[in-house]
Amino acid sequence: MTVTPSIWLIGGTSESRELAQILALNHLPCTISVTTESARSLYPSTPLLQVWVGQLEGDRLQVFITSHNIIAILDASHPYAINISRLAIEAARKYSLPYLRYERELTNNSQDTNNKPIKNDTILSLPSFETLIEAEYLAGERVLLTTGYRTLHLFQPWQERSLMYARVLPSVTSLEAALAAGFTPDRLIGIRPPISLELERALWQHWQITLVVSKASGTPGGEPIKRQLATELGVKLILIDRPPVAYPHQTNDLSAAVAFCRTHLCDRLGNPSLPPN
Repeated sequence: MTVTPSIWLIGGTSESRELAQILALNHLPCTISVTTESARSLYPSTPLLQVWVGQLEGDRLQVFITSHNIIAILDASHPYAINISRLAIEAARKYSLPYLRYERELTNNSQDTNNKPIKNDTILSLPSFETLIEAEYLAGERVLLTTGYRTLHLFQPWQERSLMYARVLPSVTSLEAALAAGFTPDRLIGIRPPISLELERALWQHWQITLVVSKASGTPGGEPIKRQLATELGVKLILIDRPPVAYPHQTNDLSAAVAFCRTHLCDRLGNPSLPPN
């Protein structure tokens, strides 16, 4: 049986969901890879979109590319999910597949959610979690971590030198990781983004937070809201920079990402009559 050529859309982000919806509307077939079963529900249910759940490691990657007849890679993974991006870049090189990285824009450091100027010397960017952990930024603070459950173990040595709280996804995996890192249930909240300005403010005030640690994840990650509240409430905000990845091709233009898919599907299918944008 012949398998229809497909774009490999690396998912797990709001951007990938938006891309999948547009590709479906334009009748452009794609296979979306995600790591958890719960992420499947984020994407439209249509014959042109297939959602593959699991970890693409070792021989599974070659089987995935072959079985789904992947002809190009559109990487819309989280900016901090560097392992899958590097894996995809290597796969593009090995199997001669076109690759495009689609990534959210960095937040304007000087503006809040209403595009008003922000001036706050307590907002600090650091290049890595290691830089944060090895210095004294956290000492004596009431710290809120919004960095995801995979980083919580890094902060375990600080549990006795600061009062640490964490916001994680409402999943068993996230909660178990937080408890293993020394967080007690009263210092955890499980909630799925997006988080509104009002809810974010209430949480910071309820726990009397003096320092927030987050990733520089741009607008979809709630960064402008955190910047605005840090200024409003006088709370220190530490943002961890995106890890460097040498993407061979990259865009933050949604239409360019869709055009990339259309071009390579048309080339393979020999079908210039695919529906227009």
